[in-house]
Amino acid sequence: MPRLPGFAVTDHVFDVPLDHGDPSGPSIEVFARELADPARAGEELPWLLFLQGGPGGKSPRPVRTDGWIEHALRTHRVLLLDQRGTGRSTPVTSRTAARMDATSLAAYLRHFRADAIVADCELIRTRLCGDEPWETLGQSYGGFLTLSYLSLAPEGLRACHITGGLPGITATADEVYARLYPRVRAKTAEFYARYPKDRETVRRLADHLATHDVRLPDGDRLTPRRLRLLGFRFGMSDAFEHTHWLLDEAFDGTEVSDTFLLAALNATGFADRPLYAVLQECIYGQDTTPTAWAAHRAMAALPEFAEDADPLLFTGEMVYPWMFEDIRALRPFAGAAEILSTVDDWPTFYDPAKLAANTVPVAAVVYHDDMYVDAGLSLATAASVGNLRTWVTNEAEHDGIHTDGEKILARLMDMTASRV
Repeated sequence: MPRLPGFAVTDHVFDVPLDHGDPSGPSIEVFARELADPARAGEELPWLLFLQGGPGGKSPRPVRTDGWIEHALRTHRVLLLDQRGTGRSTPVTSRTAARMDATSLAAYLRHFRADAIVADCELIRTRLCGDEPWETLGQSYGGFLTLSYLSLAPEGLRACHITGGLPGITATADEVYARLYPRVRAKTAEFYARYPKDRETVRRLADHLATHDVRLPDGDRLTPRRLRLLGFRFGMSDAFEHTHWLLDEAFDGTEVSDTFLLAALNATGFADRPLYAVLQECIYGQDTTPTAWAAHRAMAALPEFAEDADPLLFTGEMVYPWMFEDIRALRPFAGAAEILSTVDDWPTFYDPAKLAANTVPVAAVVYHDDMYVDAGLSLATAASVGNLRTWVTNEAEHDGIHTDGEKILARLMDMTASRV
């Protein structure tokens, strides 16, 4: 059994059907990493499955025993799942996309949504645990997956813990983005209030990029609209400071600095997470209405988000059609993304009747000021799901599980165990 400092580690690779509705068809691999306390590695411990945020997010790669993992390993065996298409799970990359035509790629990518991930989890659970249910910890999109799991296979679950990830179970993409833009606007205003000079720097940068051909290290042009993607992280605890120090070194004399260009590429390049961009709106598609680039359409009606507006507003987690033209790692997905935006027969993820009758203990922390997941939608969902308790707080941002994970997981576990 390989070991990392403080961990007993076992790597698992599972063959799963690409389409669980066609078990005899093509298969893909799904990878998961098992962690245990070395002192308890030989014991029969309950399992805690970690469902990462995303879509298109691979599991954490732990480097030390602290935070929520340290707390979990006191009582559980932890399984870090690379959701299909990510990390070591038959990854979807720009090379994958380049090998297919747009129609074939779109059909392939339809198998990478929540229903397929839940089916993967159930297959893995039966292989690792037999008939025993397990517990889950769902961060952000992992909470969306949890509600799908409770809808599709609640018999596989003993208890569920959700951090910043209660979705609006009937919300369309249009409603999600109508609610999101005001939160992004407020976060940008908060950033400029904290760092007033950065407002001038951002406007200067945007004006320079509009009139000069400035290239990122991979050859892509850095444009004002791509600059605004730096607001993607504004819902995280350290995002304002990270962005401030990045802007502090934005110029080398009258030119944009190499330091800034490298950081901008890393933040907006999507080379390691193309599925996020491709599936971002698809996770809200579950009826007969195409998502149809909902974020793009919503912004067109908001003049304060125009590129010549002052202050220049950042954008958040929104994905726009131009990104599949401007960003090298996303270009091979352009045709498929357009096809997916027109799909009008998505299967539903959530079963309201089954969720209302739920008996699995669920505890969810709802971050009051969460930029990514609307607290109003989260609380409406909480009120409609049986046996679900919420903890509403403004003491943490969306990444609370990573900044104060031990405290958060401890409280959620106490809630599902009815200790508090």
